[in-house]
Amino acid sequence: MRLVSISLIFVPMEETQRQKKIAGVIQKDLADILQRAATDSGLKGTLISVSKVSVTVDLSLAKVYVSIFPNKEGKALLEGIKASQVSIRHELAQRTKHQLRRVPELNFYLDDSLEYIDNIEKSLKGEENPIENRDLLEKRKKS
Repeated sequence: MRLVSISLIFVPMEETQRQKKIAGVIQKDLADILQRAATDSGLKGTLISVSKVSVTVDLSLAKVYVSIFPNKEGKALLEGIKASQVSIRHELAQRTKHQLRRVPELNFYLDDSLEYIDNIEKSLKGEENPIENRDLLEKRKKS
């Protein structure tokens, strides 16, 4: 009797054209919805943008990465966005009713890439030296 070993390698599939198209529609409309909600609630000077949207293969879930400027208000605003997730999804459904049959479930994440780049720029300018103090540049969190 001979044993045969089979190894399975998980290779993530590239997004299909349909996923990219739906993500683009969601990104454009969500950016408008969130920015309008920020100005209506009196948050003048706060910029909310949707930096990336990725949709699952079955189109049931969308990961929405949100950039908020200024950074200090990011976590509080993200919690507010998550709290009003149902009304945001309803507004999105109203806007995309001729383009999408079903609006995917929305999961919001804070996009910290601008803050990360800012920390790198400060370090490169010599304000702080990350070689001497490794804790200055935090490791990025995978989401």
